[in-house]
Amino acid sequence: MGEQANMFPGTPLVSVVTTDLAAITRGRPLPAGRLDRVAEAGVGWVPANLCLTAFNSISDPNPWGSTGDLRILPDLAARYTTARTGSPTPFDMVMGDIVELDGTPWQGCPRTWLKNALAALEQATGLRVLAAFEQEFQLAGEGTAAHAFSFEALRRVDPFAPRLFACLEEAGIDPEMVLAEYGDRQFEITHAPADALTAADRAVAIRELTREVARVLGTRASFAPKPDPEGVGNGVHIHFSLFGPGGAPATYDAGGPGDLSEAAGAFCAGILRHLPALTALTAASVPSYLRLKPHSWSSSYTWLAERDREAALRICPTVSIGGRDPAKQFNIEFRAADATANPYLALGSLVLAGLAGIAAKLPTPPLVTGDPSVMDEAERAGKGLVRLPETLDAALAAFDADPVVQGWFTRPFAESYVGVKRAEIAHLRGKSPAEVCELYRALY
Repeated sequence: MGEQANMFPGTPLVSVVTTDLAAITRGRPLPAGRLDRVAEAGVGWVPANLCLTAFNSISDPNPWGSTGDLRILPDLAARYTTARTGSPTPFDMVMGDIVELDGTPWQGCPRTWLKNALAALEQATGLRVLAAFEQEFQLAGEGTAAHAFSFEALRRVDPFAPRLFACLEEAGIDPEMVLAEYGDRQFEITHAPADALTAADRAVAIRELTREVARVLGTRASFAPKPDPEGVGNGVHIHFSLFGPGGAPATYDAGGPGDLSEAAGAFCAGILRHLPALTALTAASVPSYLRLKPHSWSSSYTWLAERDREAALRICPTVSIGGRDPAKQFNIEFRAADATANPYLALGSLVLAGLAGIAAKLPTPPLVTGDPSVMDEAERAGKGLVRLPETLDAALAAFDADPVVQGWFTRPFAESYVGVKRAEIAHLRGKSPAEVCELYRALY
């Protein structure tokens, strides 16, 4: 009888999920066969859940207290499922939108916030955003490090990469590559460009699928921004491009600076103008700022450049082999983000900052070459280079001080975000950088 019970895999469950301000994906499970029946009314949720920290405490004070009820409505078009992870039951998650009990959108839903940002951009300009997330992570393990980017590094963890790729394909994530990266046991996952909401959904699903495949194979995947203070960091590189009515490419203009169109130049200028405040949303943890340093191939200044991986905004190269059209490939990479950031807030903040740049008709920022960290203050000022905040506390101060960015949020939403982050700062007070990194390595 016991042997038969062990062979029974159980009832397959699907989880209706939301990703919170700590970038943790939480939700409610139900039997997969019941999903269609509950789709209209969703599953229960609580306002104060928005204020859960990465340490599973609720920030106090917060705007919600112990009262109130909400629903998470599943978006059936954003369901990610695969039976190929090696777990006894399928991986099955569906992204949801948090709503009031009457179905109206709730002000604290990050996914809805991104939807609203995209709608505002399209209504004001006619432009849509195509995006993709490149995500770096490390697998737990010991022993001599394999060579960076090497064939051996990938084969050492076999069958991790092919199994993960198969899962991503079956789940409909359209993966492009699972590759060995620069750091010890560091890897990166890329996916094909998609509309911005789908790209953020995919970022969430990729993280959870990666963790599951690693767990089944007896290891652990960590997306922490700095697993070790002296080690290589894990970034999330957000690629984006603009498209006009009918899908016409709107980022590329061979006559513009760096081949940027006027709209794309203004979009980039808006991001750089508000970037000190945005870092609170895109580099959302204490160890994030151990990564955002000069000469770390991340980002440290408000900097637009061509092909330079130290820049906050990198104009990516295009390939002309075989007569390929540069306009369809052309995109910009935002590098000051990591996986402690909620993907919906990170991408939505870029969209709204870009829209602010377009609305203000900002000129394309200067394309900077060289190393800002060795320039004197006058030269940096002449090029519009501002040092990014060097701590989460400083980033939150910039967030509070930017009226444009504050205007994107309702007051309770902004208070919730700042409250969660300040609670995390307080939790870490007195810990060394090594202790902080080790803790986040386990959490993310």
